[in-house]
Amino acid sequence: MAELERPPARFVLVTGTDTGVGKTVTTAALAVRHLRAGRSIVVVKATQTGVAPGAEGDVDVVRRLSGAVHTVELVRLGAPLAPESAARRAGTELPTAAELAGRIVAAAAATGADVVLIEGAGGVAVRIDLNGATVLDLGRALAVHGDVHVVVVAHAGLGTLNHTALTVSAIHAAGLAIAGLVIGSWPAVPDLAATVNRDDLPRVTGLPLLAAVPAGAGGLPPEEFRRQAPGWYDRSG
Repeated sequence: MAELERPPARFVLVTGTDTGVGKTVTTAALAVRHLRAGRSIVVVKATQTGVAPGAEGDVDVVRRLSGAVHTVELVRLGAPLAPESAARRAGTELPTAAELAGRIVAAAAATGADVVLIEGAGGVAVRIDLNGATVLDLGRALAVHGDVHVVVVAHAGLGTLNHTALTVSAIHAAGLAIAGLVIGSWPAVPDLAATVNRDDLPRVTGLPLLAAVPAGAGGLPPEEFRRQAPGWYDRSG
């Protein structure tokens, strides 16, 4: 009897409405959630900027917090800039979006992962290669190989409705599916704007709010992070 072909991995692209919204901690929490559900995962940072050689990068933070075994960083650039800008400043080449997608697919195959979590760089319009391709183009390149679901990480406070609506519109225009929204840093004492935004983000975008990650969650001891993280998400699966 012929061996059944293994189904392609599911790609989850974690992007943000801006830089510094909590994508890395959100990715770690997603990793915990998938691991608790019995799924095998690999976490990929396609392009890491602003981190010196040998220093802890985003995938190292995700691995430390979540306990995820397989993490991959594809590109590292030292300047704290968008990938295209950092590469031009350093006079170095960058892989194209299609080449990055191919490497992500290879990482999934090498690890046998059911789910591939990809942390983007900044927001959806950030350029990730020297041909002008963006995070959205990486998502489209991955869609050739399997299902892509985008998770949008947003700020809690004033301005987030505008930033999130623009981000969601761009993702829809790219033809990519959106799994939902995550507030990447929910304050211990939310102000009026944050309180209202928590209700208005789903209403304005038409998307579910998957989670609100507590502010400072990245500073928790890893065991405590893993204990708490599943509870930040809804129970819809």
